[in-house]
Amino acid sequence: MRQMFLLFVFSIVLAITAPVQTCAQAPDLIVHHGKIVTVDTQFQLAEAFAVRDGRIVSVGKNDEVLKLAGEKTQLLDVGGKTVIPGLCDSHVHPIPAAMHEFDHPIPEMDTVADVLQYIGKRAEVLEDGDWIVVSQVFITRLRDQRYPTKKELDSVAPKNPVLFSTGPDASCNSLALQLSGIDKNFEIKDGQSGQIEKDSVTGEPTGILRNASRFVKTKSKSKKANADEKAAQLKKLLGDYNSVGLTSLADRNANDDSIATYQKLKEKGDLTCRVFLSYAVNGQAPRKDIEAQILKGSTHPLHKYDSMLWLRGVKVFLDGGMLTGSAFMNQPWGKSAIYSITDPEYRGLKFIQQAELVHMARFALKAELQFTAHSVGDGAIEALADAYAEINKDFPVAVHRPCITHCNFMSLKAIQQMEQLGIVADLQPAWLWLDGATLRKQFGDERLTYFQPYKTLFERGVRVGGGSDHMQKIGSLRSVNPYNPFLAMWVTLTRQPRRTDLPLHPEQSLTREQALRLYTINNAWLTFEEKEKGSLETGKLADFVVLKTDILECPVEDVKSIAVDQTYLGGKLVYAAEK
Repeated sequence: MRQMFLLFVFSIVLAITAPVQTCAQAPDLIVHHGKIVTVDTQFQLAEAFAVRDGRIVSVGKNDEVLKLAGEKTQLLDVGGKTVIPGLCDSHVHPIPAAMHEFDHPIPEMDTVADVLQYIGKRAEVLEDGDWIVVSQVFITRLRDQRYPTKKELDSVAPKNPVLFSTGPDASCNSLALQLSGIDKNFEIKDGQSGQIEKDSVTGEPTGILRNASRFVKTKSKSKKANADEKAAQLKKLLGDYNSVGLTSLADRNANDDSIATYQKLKEKGDLTCRVFLSYAVNGQAPRKDIEAQILKGSTHPLHKYDSMLWLRGVKVFLDGGMLTGSAFMNQPWGKSAIYSITDPEYRGLKFIQQAELVHMARFALKAELQFTAHSVGDGAIEALADAYAEINKDFPVAVHRPCITHCNFMSLKAIQQMEQLGIVADLQPAWLWLDGATLRKQFGDERLTYFQPYKTLFERGVRVGGGSDHMQKIGSLRSVNPYNPFLAMWVTLTRQPRRTDLPLHPEQSLTREQALRLYTINNAWLTFEEKEKGSLETGKLADFVVLKTDILECPVEDVKSIAVDQTYLGGKLVYAAEK
């Protein structure tokens, strides 16, 4: 009787578990016969992995994983190719980038002559009085390394107001200044930082505006896009992101309009990158308005975790930029023809008073929003690190992963604070490539000792992720700034600025393993998702990239031109190279 009872129980157990052991557990996809770079803690290599319901369920040897296949399992033999986790960009502005050429194509501008030629051609097709705006053509990246002068802008467009804008900084022609009411008597009275440069003899504006382009009263006649057109342009850009292996991104300055565009794509199933949102907050607004903006972000429906679209941060601007000569530095910039700096004591611009910075950062962290600030100069970086240190006296900030955005001109003091407090950072390696030669010319090697100090950050355990700050144009190499992650990884390996043969502090170079971590698991950590993605491990989202070249073994010079064969998001193909 006992044997019969046990046999009956055993048969019931088999009946209950049989479906789970067969079709219910069969993977949807098995990737096999590859060099699987897991980017796990040990940086192990595997041969195969299995995917079910968008997640990885097994990683190991070919035979081990292939035996899990069922009748409906798709088998992907990658023929020995290298497979890496889906890449993430820690800092992009996708929607303005996607819309940048919606009105008309914009050529690459490599010199001031290119800029003037473009403005002259726009003046020919526009009516007199129509505004001509050139944005984000940085003077450090022009071979001339200077702003176009007011006189030059007048000469090519005497009947059109012209704004040559590099963000908050700009150069204007005479008509633009006149229409904006900016004359020798103009003073900044809105309580915000800024500087109108004036001729030392005549007192007239030179046309150079530091953090003061907000006073230029532009009127655009550019073609306007409706919601569907914006969504279509964004979809196109995301597809190009996929083509270079990007499966996740962090939009570091999202507003209500851009969030609605992301939601539109998500609802249609057209969102092919996972998006982490930092809500745009005006850090120079009155305190009550800042608090209201932060609360709006913390109570938004998207603040609840969703692996595809998650509003989890806020972002403010603390200082200017290194590309425009307005980053806030500990020491004076020094007189400069490149940046049109004539004041020997000029240190750049800090936009937010320290007490206000501490208050808004504390308010955001308490609202469970990652706080970050655009902080380029070492003075700004230390100010933000000091603010986090002050808040840490009230509660531990590490759990909230307070962030520093850009974080270019670092100091040992700031690095030590980041290590101690758990501060994370998103950096843009391509800036070193594009701007390193100019920065060396301006500051010399000694002041650049801790410029993007990747090796030191890794050695000290500071979580740093790689990004692009992609702002304009679709195309991973033609864009402003380039968003090709393999170019960026090559920069971290070589630290080689363009237009020079001399690396910039090569002692701060990364290994290939570290470069991959920069764009995978580290960026997952920056967005609180290291348990969800960033490595190819059991239980994680099946975001992965099949490469045409082995990034671990190819000559270092080939890293920057690595091409993607296939990109998968959640086990679904989102990009395949043409055969």
